[in-house]
Amino acid sequence: MQFFFDLVISIVGVAVVSQYSWSLRAHFSSRRLPGGTILISVVVVITTFAFLYLQWALVQPLPAVLAGFLVQLAGLALFWAAIFASREARLRLAFDAENPDSLVTSGPYKYLRHPFYTSYLVFWVGWAIAVWTPWTLPFLAVILAIYTHAARGEERKFSNSPLAGQYEEYRRRTGFFWPRMRA
Repeated sequence: MQFFFDLVISIVGVAVVSQYSWSLRAHFSSRRLPGGTILISVVVVITTFAFLYLQWALVQPLPAVLAGFLVQLAGLALFWAAIFASREARLRLAFDAENPDSLVTSGPYKYLRHPFYTSYLVFWVGWAIAVWTPWTLPFLAVILAIYTHAARGEERKFSNSPLAGQYEEYRRRTGFFWPRMRA
């Protein structure tokens, strides 16, 4: 039974990472691949191999595997919701030097300023839960730091663009990586 669950989590993990890779060229519209995006890609590849190794080298409790699987799927669902909401927006890749020229406020963007990064984080947390070892925590910390740095940089770029006022209003009503709770 462990073999089956390791196989399912591994296939889902690799499939999700492949979809993220697809989006680099098929969804985002940067003219070149920024160095920060390359760094993220390297970290994602290293983390994928580490999680695969840990998935197969260790025995995980069934509740953790099932919970992690569901969290992985939630991250994937948010990723695709962000894709559909932003498909006309010509979004830039992480760490692109150009200022944004559009603001998406529909779909998951209605609640989150950075649903792509949130989807990635939710996915990685899900895989870490499924692997069920503290050895995943350093990888999660690095990924969180990189995505936070990228998101803050994107917000600075908005403040230097013609969309600055509109973005500031949007920023006040939405959450960074987590939906803002309203009173």
